[in-house]
Amino acid sequence: MNFIPAIDRYIFRLVIIPMLGVFFVAASLLTLEKMGRLFEFVSVEGGPVGVVFKMLAALVPEYASLAIPLGLLLGVLLAFRKLATTSELDVFRAVGLGYGRLLRVPYILTAFLMGVNIALVFYVQPISRYYYEQLEYDLRSGALGASIKVGEFTTLADRMALRIERSEDEGRELHGIFARVSDSNDQVLSISAKQGAFLATSDDPDTIILRLTDGTIVQDTGEQTPRVLTFTRHDLPIDLPAIEAFRDRGDAEREYILPELLRVGWSDNASEAQRDASQASFNFRLVEVVMMLMLPLLAVALGIPPKRSTSALGVFLSIIMVVSYHKVNQYGEDVAALGRIDPIIALWGPFVIFAALIGWMYYRVAFVPGGQAIGALEVWFAKLSKKLGKLFRRRRPRPDLVAQPAE
Repeated sequence: MNFIPAIDRYIFRLVIIPMLGVFFVAASLLTLEKMGRLFEFVSVEGGPVGVVFKMLAALVPEYASLAIPLGLLLGVLLAFRKLATTSELDVFRAVGLGYGRLLRVPYILTAFLMGVNIALVFYVQPISRYYYEQLEYDLRSGALGASIKVGEFTTLADRMALRIERSEDEGRELHGIFARVSDSNDQVLSISAKQGAFLATSDDPDTIILRLTDGTIVQDTGEQTPRVLTFTRHDLPIDLPAIEAFRDRGDAEREYILPELLRVGWSDNASEAQRDASQASFNFRLVEVVMMLMLPLLAVALGIPPKRSTSALGVFLSIIMVVSYHKVNQYGEDVAALGRIDPIIALWGPFVIFAALIGWMYYRVAFVPGGQAIGALEVWFAKLSKKLGKLFRRRRPRPDLVAQPAE
């Protein structure tokens, strides 16, 4: 009675370890690829470093929705590959355990991950994407800390030009400050200071204080000799530039959560372009989640190599197939959003073709004696590997042909 649960626990361990590993590796690679561009963007805009990590956190749900199916696929594939290469799969089948029974645990994991992915793509991801767009807008439009660039003149409120030579401690300490200010009496003040810092005001959120230390004020009064003053500390009020409020969520269909997609996509009050875009986005998200049901079958079909073979061709082919299918879906969504083709045809058509292909491949492995879904590719890959091995194999010199040193 304990034999069956033990098998489930064993398969669970075989699947969960590579699945989590692939998930974290894929998510990390996607995050690192984006991190470099975000650091460059934030540095150009003059924003604080902390904004980069906030933007990366906002992109995690989007990357997770891509990494979860890939982790599930490779986790199941590597588990069945290990069972096949160690002949454990033959033992299981000899005692009457077919592929359907062995896939019980992978499909329990699939159901759980599908629920997680539904929550991500229909609820969490739209909100996080809007938050990412808001952070990007704040950097471009500029709170003051993200708009003053070191080493350049910045114009504020058309009455002040400010230049900062150097900043430390993420902008909290400023050095080499020069400001040219026009007051209400058309008098021009040229102010220079060794150090300074921005301070917030509690009574007026639209004004901040630039506290200057050890500097000089040159006041141009229109006379022949300007007035020169030195100071130890001087507070210079700065009016913050007016920043337009960020737009409401829903400018793009990818920012809609599930109820909003359904309301806009099938509403008579929405325009035709809005309905097409919303229906395309809804079907794209749904078909990406439903395809997860076919991934364990694809993993079994590609994870079991031919007898007396340890070929890893199925691993690479599985990644190519899933990524290609995702790109086809993205293209179908774009075309359907433009109204050129019905979303059902553009997105569910490739799903039916891909699912039929996976079903055929699984049938060949599971029910055809000695069947192999990619047998022809395995033979071709083996021949190609041998030819490449011969081509790049280094020729070792024969011992009798090695030159001997002269005595």
